[in-house]
Amino acid sequence: MRPTATEIYESGLDHLLSSRDPATFYAVDESGARRRLPLDRWLEEAPADEELLLERAEGPVLDIGCGAGRHLVALRNRGIEASGVEVSAFAVEIARDREVSVIHGSVFDLPETQGWMTALLLDGNVGIGGEPGRLLGRTAELLATGGRALVELEPPGVETRVLNLRLEGPGDVSDWFPWAWVGVDGIEALAGAAGLSVGDVWAIGERWFAQLGRS
Repeated sequence: MRPTATEIYESGLDHLLSSRDPATFYAVDESGARRRLPLDRWLEEAPADEELLLERAEGPVLDIGCGAGRHLVALRNRGIEASGVEVSAFAVEIARDREVSVIHGSVFDLPETQGWMTALLLDGNVGIGGEPGRLLGRTAELLATGGRALVELEPPGVETRVLNLRLEGPGDVSDWFPWAWVGVDGIEALAGAAGLSVGDVWAIGERWFAQLGRS
């Protein structure tokens, strides 16, 4: 039986934490296209482009798919109340060791009464599960009136699409799982169907983001 994608992801985190060896892990789609997983970046402090993005965050903040918690650490350092939600138990352990608040589980299992003012969907996490419309709808449910979602997107000209991916590490390959790539050109329709409005779209270096609002 092949490992799950979460297990490959966790083995990559453990590999870097234990040895700092730059062995590469990839997300590979059905066509064979490969993207290196930036595990080293995910374990480091939030870089300057993300710190600039987080200036838009108003607490309380929910970081959806928070991983090892680098955004939560950056928000804590700003004095902003924030929590994450993450399905990987190992990533949750790393984040909690950094003394940030993380819920182990799925965003779809959270209560809707929290009233988050900001939700983060960074590192391509709007594509989780291959259903970006459903995920944005769930995000809208969790936001307070007047709240915002900060979403990382693919650049203009990149088609919004759903593909099956698998994760590959040294000597191991995961099962296939669905993932979506959401481009700048497709976010308005998806956001509108989820009850969110696009307030701003911008680039920081080569990365693209949108701010979506709940009225």
